[in-house]
Amino acid sequence: MYRNKKGEIVGIIVTVIILILLVILTNTENSNLSYIENVANKLVNPIQNGLTYVKNKIHGNSSFFTNINDLKAENEELQARNNELEETLREFETIKAENQTLKEYLGLTEKYSDYTTVAADVISRDISNYSKTIVINAGTKSGIQENMTVIAAEGLVGYVISATDSTSKVQTIIDSSSNTSSILSSSRDSVVCKGILDDNTNLRAVYIPTDATVAQGDTVETSGLGGIYPKGIYIGKISKVENTTNLNDRYAFVETAVDFNKLETVLVITN
Repeated sequence: MYRNKKGEIVGIIVTVIILILLVILTNTENSNLSYIENVANKLVNPIQNGLTYVKNKIHGNSSFFTNINDLKAENEELQARNNELEETLREFETIKAENQTLKEYLGLTEKYSDYTTVAADVISRDISNYSKTIVINAGTKSGIQENMTVIAAEGLVGYVISATDSTSKVQTIIDSSSNTSSILSSSRDSVVCKGILDDNTNLRAVYIPTDATVAQGDTVETSGLGGIYPKGIYIGKISKVENTTNLNDRYAFVETAVDFNKLETVLVITN
């Protein structure tokens, strides 16, 4: 309260001085005006600066710049903390992805426990109209050889057509040059599933016996014939049956269980 009154008194005194100076200036010739202005500025400026300081002290404005500095330091600290949290999140996502891969390997191993297998990741794929192959990151050093069966959690992938020390090339069952000896689940009749040139999700089941009953939804698995694939590996299910006037020419489409565009983890059966 005392400070407020003191500030007001000082303000009144300065105002009176400024008014007196203005009266003097208005009655002074222009030739002497510059000199008097300089004198007035020298007298008034210190007083104005002092009043501004007192006013800032009274109203607490002097703490404004201090607060800005404090906020700046706090913001820098928060930014550093945010960077640390982002780095921790990235590490967590990496660990999560690795854990998911390990779970997939474990699930595959448990599902196909009857076989001796080698787990591998898909590192390259060529799923085009003319070639439908993948490359995995395991080779002869891991015991992989040509003609070994490759499977995924969903079902049959294909077989190894070549191998280096650390990689293997796999021809998938959707390759147009692929022929897989198969069995229909409902009738147990043998058919051959062939890759289709411009289709990455379906096979064509041909050589269907004339007395076989083929229905949409029937599952298809490997027959064990042909010397490459073991018996009983799931391939997919019948999505459409194409009947013709000649029963010997009829065929069906088999939707593959494996999504080859998203395939990441496989097992190679080595026994």
